[in-house]
Amino acid sequence: MDGGKGNVDGTKGGMRDGWKRSGLSNVNSHCSLAEMDGYDISKLRIKSKLNSERQRSYDERSLSELTSGLSKCLEGYECMYSPGRASAYSPGSCEWNSFEPHPIFVDAWESLRRCLVNFRGQPVGTIAACDHASEEVLNYDQVFVRDFVPSAMAFLMNGEPDIVKNFLLKTLQLQGWEKKVDRFKLGEGAMPASFKVLHDPVRKTDTIAADFGESAIGRVAPVDSGFWWIILLRAYTKSTGDLSLAETPDCQRGMKLILTLCLSEGFDTFPTLLCADGCSMIDRRMGIYGYPIEIQALFFMALRSALVMLKHDEEGRDFIERIVRRLHALSFHMRSYFWLDFQQLNDIYRYKTEEYSHTAVNKFNVIPDSIPDWLFDFMPGRGGYFVGNVSPARMDFRWFALGNCVAILSSLATPDQSSAIMDLLEARWDELVGEMPIKICYPALDCHEWRIVTGCDPKNTRWSYHNGGSWPVLLWLLTAACIKTGRPQIARRAIDIAESRLLKDSWPEYYDGKLGRYIGKQARKYQTWSIAGYLVAKMMLEDPSTLGMISLEEDKLMKPIIRRSSSWTC
Repeated sequence: MDGGKGNVDGTKGGMRDGWKRSGLSNVNSHCSLAEMDGYDISKLRIKSKLNSERQRSYDERSLSELTSGLSKCLEGYECMYSPGRASAYSPGSCEWNSFEPHPIFVDAWESLRRCLVNFRGQPVGTIAACDHASEEVLNYDQVFVRDFVPSAMAFLMNGEPDIVKNFLLKTLQLQGWEKKVDRFKLGEGAMPASFKVLHDPVRKTDTIAADFGESAIGRVAPVDSGFWWIILLRAYTKSTGDLSLAETPDCQRGMKLILTLCLSEGFDTFPTLLCADGCSMIDRRMGIYGYPIEIQALFFMALRSALVMLKHDEEGRDFIERIVRRLHALSFHMRSYFWLDFQQLNDIYRYKTEEYSHTAVNKFNVIPDSIPDWLFDFMPGRGGYFVGNVSPARMDFRWFALGNCVAILSSLATPDQSSAIMDLLEARWDELVGEMPIKICYPALDCHEWRIVTGCDPKNTRWSYHNGGSWPVLLWLLTAACIKTGRPQIARRAIDIAESRLLKDSWPEYYDGKLGRYIGKQARKYQTWSIAGYLVAKMMLEDPSTLGMISLEEDKLMKPIIRRSSSWTC
């Protein structure tokens, strides 16, 4: 496997010259998004290679960007982000002072570059892990779409967009392959879960083998791959100011094929996407079948990202109209039925059941006795979150990190809901963060429930792996959500915890235990997205203007949430 042997710093001798540390001592920890309106990347000191007016038109299409208040929040903060320019706290930066970076930051860049994969001389991604001590490689030597996203963000922040562009084009090419599981053909728009570059040293040729789910545990296609691809395409466009890639016929067609799969009409009565277990980051049986929050949040974000990249030709306008209709329905559904706070919990606790007709308040016939005991103590007076799943007579009350963070970043969550998610995180810090950020879900399944829901999965035992394990990769999404909600101090606290362990523990894939104290029993070392997740979190906290690559501001035209009345028991 050709790992790609890049320099750790991206500039010759840059590392030994020291680091320019920008510091966040003047950051207002409660800077509001309202204060941020008007921030214009095209007015930054460093000029983009592309026409600034053209980029500004793209910013206006993207439903708003980071705002002028950010400058007020970052008083004295000199090194602002510019398309194509490295962060001040990244190896590619050319401005330095006497401050030294944290040793873990240097090691992280070295480790990330060792994970690069070349195809015919060009880097096209990063493998899942570089754990050479492990006897079994399994599929950790492949480039996973979801795993590469934090790596892509790190390279974009470091002024290395070509790697990301190569990845986007290569996976787009793979989308066009015929996809079969046994004798069943998958939808044309399905994106691969992963691909592997095969090097033939004799013939000196490179070939690619892609996995669309036919080799995955449970043989489930990755629903999230297509959404991450669209989200990453927008991040690339925002970072570089280069509209030409997204506007190519191939990228336009790729987006439309993905949208065709998820916007098709059928028997659904809800705007959410119906999914199988194991179709996302949680790729094993964990009871997320139905309408999991992770997929719905990514779906919402991908729709909004595609909305600003689709051309306004005849076919594009048709997709835009369908997207707008779906976004309105999806935002109302999620904000109304998936949201849970103290008041809503009390309302559900007092629900009547067996309500017929269109006047029903308990529309999904959720049985109050199905509320788990742990939830009554877990729910603080201030705070809330989007529950894991809602379907007929079923509400999965578990808290899932990725879905809630993406809900904040995509503005699926209203500003009040975003603040409430952060309030919950602070109030339940020990449960959700503990000694390693951050729990993939909470709480863990145990005993009889674990046997029924997971099928006695020996890898997903309580407080391990997907069943309440702690995943360092989620640090970058947590940091982005903290910055967007004006709570950078939460991200700083989480990063400090991670820095105390990750390098010493050789960058594990996940941690086990109720507090995330122990390296996971089957965790790979030098897990690439653990490395990249830390890098992105660190650089984003040092330069919050990079948030614009992954964040979407609230659409002012989106219909406001309609509060349901309480359903009182007679």
